[in-house]
Amino acid sequence: MPAKTIMIQGTTSSAGKSTVATGLCRLLARRDIRVAPFKPQNMALNSAVTVDGGEIGRSQAVQALACYLEPHTDMNPVLLKPNSHAGAQLIVQGHPVSNVDALSYHAYKPVAMQAVLQSHARLAEQYQYIVAEGAGSPAEINLRDGDIANMGFAEAVDCPVLLVADIENGGVFAHLAGTLALLSDSERARVLGLVINRFRGDPSLLQSGVEWLEHYTGKPVLGVLPYLQGLHVEAEDSLNPAQPPDAGFAQRLRVAVPVLPRISNHTDFDPLRLHPQVELLLVRPGQPLPSADLVILPGSKSVRADLESLRAAGWEAAIARHLRYGGKLLGICGGLQMLGRQLHDPLGLEGAAGSSKGLGWLELDTTLAEHKQLRQVRGCLQWDEAPVCGYEIHMGISHGPALDRPALRLDDGRAEGAISSDGQVMGSYVHGLFDQPAALMALLSWAGLPAAQPLDYPAIREANINRLADMLEAHLDLSVLLP
Repeated sequence: MPAKTIMIQGTTSSAGKSTVATGLCRLLARRDIRVAPFKPQNMALNSAVTVDGGEIGRSQAVQALACYLEPHTDMNPVLLKPNSHAGAQLIVQGHPVSNVDALSYHAYKPVAMQAVLQSHARLAEQYQYIVAEGAGSPAEINLRDGDIANMGFAEAVDCPVLLVADIENGGVFAHLAGTLALLSDSERARVLGLVINRFRGDPSLLQSGVEWLEHYTGKPVLGVLPYLQGLHVEAEDSLNPAQPPDAGFAQRLRVAVPVLPRISNHTDFDPLRLHPQVELLLVRPGQPLPSADLVILPGSKSVRADLESLRAAGWEAAIARHLRYGGKLLGICGGLQMLGRQLHDPLGLEGAAGSSKGLGWLELDTTLAEHKQLRQVRGCLQWDEAPVCGYEIHMGISHGPALDRPALRLDDGRAEGAISSDGQVMGSYVHGLFDQPAALMALLSWAGLPAAQPLDYPAIREANINRLADMLEAHLDLSVLLP
């Protein structure tokens, strides 16, 4: 029997598509239904490495975990990673194809749709249920021609749709009624029902509006989902605000992260954001770099351009001052490359071909190569033996004497990253350094917090996925969804 596919679409970006899809994946998996996530087209700089050696959007990797599966490239066959204001790296079925602008990608969409349908068909052969997620809104009139992300896909595979809207910012009735009005007759017919997300307060106060909406649109409201205070699900692309540290702890650590224009994989910092003894400061362009115990240079999709932006913001001098006063400095992926002496892009892979002078705090040089390094990794911190589990996504190959003092030792036999002779500056290509409890404690201790409390980030992620599933079980009419 072919798999049943349900597609979660939203009236806007950030309506809650990812969270609803994640919760539904776990709800179905807990009922022993073989379920897989799917997103035809994603545009995000947060990504993950799959079990088959490719790259997909971070949200689909989390949804795979919700299904108790390893992430696979078929779960997100088309990924666009913006690398400039007008362009993006195009990744198809896990691997880079080219850099595209809006017009060239629009011309490529028929080819992309074939990849989307191939990946969906392979998943449909293996699973009973596919929870597909749309992108943005299905009512973008200018994007309807050749659409592969929303109704274009739903019509191609003939699947029903749930339409989600966020009440948090107001206008929820206009969003739902207006979106339905802008769909074609066939698209509107495949909308099974409506979902109102992030409602605070007494649902009875919303009832008159729900009744009006059902009468006006002819579509049932299948759920009014409550706002879940403190919910943590890894972001698809938006940068979640940091939370203040717990005032009950005498020892706390200040961590500053410069928010670069093309910051990528900032989910690296989620364990820091959640740790009660850490004050995570996200420093935006135009803001001075505050005093901190640890400065982290994050991953970047356009390292040379982001390095230029870092210098233009005055952060290079501020980081040098931070080091003079004994602070610690960590670079992750693109941040590691910035810490070196030179950064070369002879092929123009991330912008105009050329070279840039690095910050010079580690003795290494990096050259961007055409073949992207994509691997899941396990290992341990070199100085502590604390286990690390993460992934690499980078096009740079680094060389230099700094690598003779590695930061990590990986299970595949490789020495990885670098740490300066004085132990003050560290760099690594591995994303997920803070995810494992022992490694998190060891890194916080290195940064200046010797009495760090344990935090089990994988357990927190699991608990929040289950919390989503419990909420959907209680507040969503599942009768039209279950196979």
